[in-house]
Amino acid sequence: MSGLFGRLYRGDTHYDFMANKNLYFAIAAALVTVSLASVIFRQFDLSIDFTGGTILEAPNASGADLAEYRNAVAAVGQGSARIQLTGDDQDGVTLATEALGNEEQDALIAALAEAAGVDGNDVAVDAVGPTFGAEITRRAIQALAVFLGVVAIFITLRYEWKMAATTLAAMIHDLVVTAGIYSIVGFEVTPATVIAVLTILGYSLYDGVVVFDKIDENVRALGAKHTFTYITNVSMNEVLMRSIITALTTMIPIGSLLFVGSFLLGATTLQDFALALFVGVGAGTFSSLFLATPLLAVWREREPEWQRMQRRADRRLGDEPVPAILAPTPFPVPPAEEPRPERVAVAAKGLNDTSPGTRPDVVARPPRQRRKRR
Repeated sequence: MSGLFGRLYRGDTHYDFMANKNLYFAIAAALVTVSLASVIFRQFDLSIDFTGGTILEAPNASGADLAEYRNAVAAVGQGSARIQLTGDDQDGVTLATEALGNEEQDALIAALAEAAGVDGNDVAVDAVGPTFGAEITRRAIQALAVFLGVVAIFITLRYEWKMAATTLAAMIHDLVVTAGIYSIVGFEVTPATVIAVLTILGYSLYDGVVVFDKIDENVRALGAKHTFTYITNVSMNEVLMRSIITALTTMIPIGSLLFVGSFLLGATTLQDFALALFVGVGAGTFSSLFLATPLLAVWREREPEWQRMQRRADRRLGDEPVPAILAPTPFPVPPAEEPRPERVAVAAKGLNDTSPGTRPDVVARPPRQRRKRR
């Protein structure tokens, strides 16, 4: 196995993730900004469980389709009602609308019974108050607060509080992005959506802990010689393939449920649950690798210990001039001595010339005779 996938499989990649950390931060900020803007201005399409209203259920004896039911209820002024065919053979129909008065409810029951081909007594009516949705929201917020608190305590005790803080930041990012996508797409928010949101937090936590555990391991192995940025890059390259495989194996079945089941086959019962899972898993994979980890590296690099390590690394690479206190002044070297005229003359005339007026500094001597070996 060769090429990019082979290197990914062996963990033999050397991509410099930290060099593009500002790009990752910009992408995360853009996603959060767009999501918050959509939540504020477009808001959510809340289900009847949160807003309160009336639910009508009847057998689909006539085999009518959604268009026929919409025309029937629109004729009595309830064109905004949500209609869904239920059952494997679409042998049932469910209609949800806002709270109605007695006359409006009777007219809607008659229209639905006529379109379904049943008697009005076969239509089941269920009134849902808004207190049910408020109770779901309250319990979801309580569960979220407890979950985030337990996560913060666990990561702080197992690793450090800075890892806990960046993990919580990544989870908040995932929540905001998932909520924003829901608002943009316009899917109905149901109790199943709340369950899915709490589920993706567990996935995001798992993916982030995998990266942080590898960083913690490499800090103990490489911390004495390398900077925290270098250790972060090594760790991210080592867990990259694992994160990709985990994300793909999770998103493929969820995508099948969402796109094939909901859009192609029309099984929309779980589309709200599937959308939250699909978006949440994708956002969690991005945030654990490209948000929480770079944030931790930037934070840790500000610590005095890692700043000293960074300065030593810069000096080794020659990116920073060596301070004068660390560079001892060499002993002074005397300048080269100019050759004397008489030496030049002697050299030109010959080393063995001993005529008067000359003072050869070097006297030629005959070589010694070698001693004979016995």
